[in-house]
Amino acid sequence: MQLSFLRPLYDRPGPWCSVYLDASRDTHDAHPQVDLRWRALKGRLLEQGADAVTVEAIGQVVRGHDPMPGDYGVAIFATGGRVVLTEYLSAPPFKDLAVWSALPHTMPLVAQRGEQIAWVRVLADRSGAEAIAISAGGVPRRAQTTGRESFQLRRVQPGGWSQSRYQRAAMEAWHHNAGDAVAATVQLAEQVGAEVVVVAGDVRATGMIAAQLPDRWQDVMVRTDAGARAGGADPQLMDDITVQAIAEVAEQHVSAALDRFGMQEDVGAGLEAVVAALQRNQVDTMLIVDDPSATGQLWIGPEPTDIATEPGQLAAVRDPQQVRADAALVRALVGTDAELAVLGRDEAPDLTDGIGAVLRYVDAGTPGRGNG
Repeated sequence: MQLSFLRPLYDRPGPWCSVYLDASRDTHDAHPQVDLRWRALKGRLLEQGADAVTVEAIGQVVRGHDPMPGDYGVAIFATGGRVVLTEYLSAPPFKDLAVWSALPHTMPLVAQRGEQIAWVRVLADRSGAEAIAISAGGVPRRAQTTGRESFQLRRVQPGGWSQSRYQRAAMEAWHHNAGDAVAATVQLAEQVGAEVVVVAGDVRATGMIAAQLPDRWQDVMVRTDAGARAGGADPQLMDDITVQAIAEVAEQHVSAALDRFGMQEDVGAGLEAVVAALQRNQVDTMLIVDDPSATGQLWIGPEPTDIATEPGQLAAVRDPQQVRADAALVRALVGTDAELAVLGRDEAPDLTDGIGAVLRYVDAGTPGRGNG
């Protein structure tokens, strides 16, 4: 999981208000319920010492956000009277949280957000296509094509000597229109670096699009006849297929990280080893088992690599601070451009301390190779 979207949080010194709120508004009394939940969280922040201006800035976001149907949540991070980052959650948070701390409390967000996979979906019929692409950062892009050929889009059965000519004309028109859809799809896929390309809609159109896609995109394509461009068509099945394809790629990323970690054998396992690797800018991908009840602490200084299990390890830092371990770890990952894989308990039951790291390099000073 790339964490660059969190970088604005670490460009400011803090302290931070971190709020996770169930913002669901799918009942007649949902608005008062959200207000009540926010009032409770506001009280907790003020009790912890948060300044009123920063708390009120969060309140404005809570009261002013555009409500969406169904169950969902929102994560808000603010400091110095300003909201720096707001992220919508696809489901309500595990529990409502309000934390005032030196570092933003980001682990619940990244654990729920999960791996972000860039994808493209093209919904086609014989006259054209509509394509949508979502980047790994969640930014949408859209394209719509109306095929160049509009003559004889349906194969007819006129009979007689002209029948084959009409059928060839229809096939050529479909082929040209599919080519236009392919061009738009490839352009979007290249823009976002797609790892999934879903080709949906009319079975004849999807077949022609699939056949014309370059090999690079053939390898990541999922084809389905679900979906239709007609008004009122139900997109549910098409959406389910898209989500499933994206989830499978995300699982492949996690599996690949676990495989790489296993190949290291004697390095990068456990909290002390991971902290030591972060100090040396050595972590490529950190693996961590999601544990919402975790309360471990680490020591930090002003730099992302100022991270330690004991304050004495930060001899060059004048006044090290003790903070949540997961908050310190995420800051170090963002500051060193490392990635994160959040695991369920059953995915890595033997992971020491529930944490490990795939390393960028291993040298004589790497702990675990006869050096401690």
